[in-house]
Amino acid sequence: MEIALALGGGGIRGIAHLGVIQCLENHGYKIRAIAGTSIGGLVGGVYASGVKLPEIIKALDNFNMSALYRRRPEDGPSLLGHANLVEILSALLGDRTFADLDIPFGCTAVDLISCKEVYLKEGPVLDAVLATSAFPGVLPPRKTKDALLVDGGILDPVPVNLARSLAPGLPVIAVILQPSSEDWGKVQEANIIDTTPLPIPSSILHGFSHLRIGQAMRIFAQSIDINSRMVAELRLKIERPEVIIRPDVVRFGMFESVDTDILMEIGKAAVMSRLDELQRAVSWQGRISRVLRRITPINAPIVLKQDPVP
Repeated sequence: MEIALALGGGGIRGIAHLGVIQCLENHGYKIRAIAGTSIGGLVGGVYASGVKLPEIIKALDNFNMSALYRRRPEDGPSLLGHANLVEILSALLGDRTFADLDIPFGCTAVDLISCKEVYLKEGPVLDAVLATSAFPGVLPPRKTKDALLVDGGILDPVPVNLARSLAPGLPVIAVILQPSSEDWGKVQEANIIDTTPLPIPSSILHGFSHLRIGQAMRIFAQSIDINSRMVAELRLKIERPEVIIRPDVVRFGMFESVDTDILMEIGKAAVMSRLDELQRAVSWQGRISRVLRRITPINAPIVLKQDPVP
């Protein structure tokens, strides 16, 4: 039972992706391609590189959340940095390129120079993962010779088309970390200042969050989150993945400290609720349906080669 995965963005809530993958494996589904955006790109890139789930989970358990967003001298304009994240991902990914991966993988980003979505499918996987997860203004953008890349979720929160291009003919299972529209009012406010575990006394952070700049950051993050939800729903209607899985992670903030086991179990539960749909998607009737139906393509994104900055 072969499938392709499209893993959406959503900050630390993306740990639920691992529960989804584990449950799919346990039920005999073979993941033949992965496309990811933001945290979905991070999880997808590590998994596609051949790192086993227990090793990924162990790395998550050893996260030093207080140092995760520490800045480096080379980090670009941003509120937070990539220092500890780079260390963790380097240990998992090494110097692998896309050509070295066990499973075909791609992730999305947005180029601030061309103002277009780009597909990252060549070059170092670590650089691509940092680009797709570069939340605008919060985490540093990634420079290449011809582009300045930020989080792909701005234009493509759940990369269904990319997954379909990586595994033509296979059913695409889209994993979205945002609730359906009727539950949008339940989404936790994206308060980056108060929910990010920085090595700063909570009293100072709380005070900063009530200053004008802190309030501005809260409004910006919340606006991006709302926009991402709407874009995700519109693209899902157009690109029509065979199965949509929605882990119930609405109560978790994008940047807060979380319990890995809880998010894993939420991801597994989301798969269990869609087993009938998954079975139909991989059946012969599902194959015929994919051949007969037509998907209206969105304008093709740029496939960007990650040339280093000269």
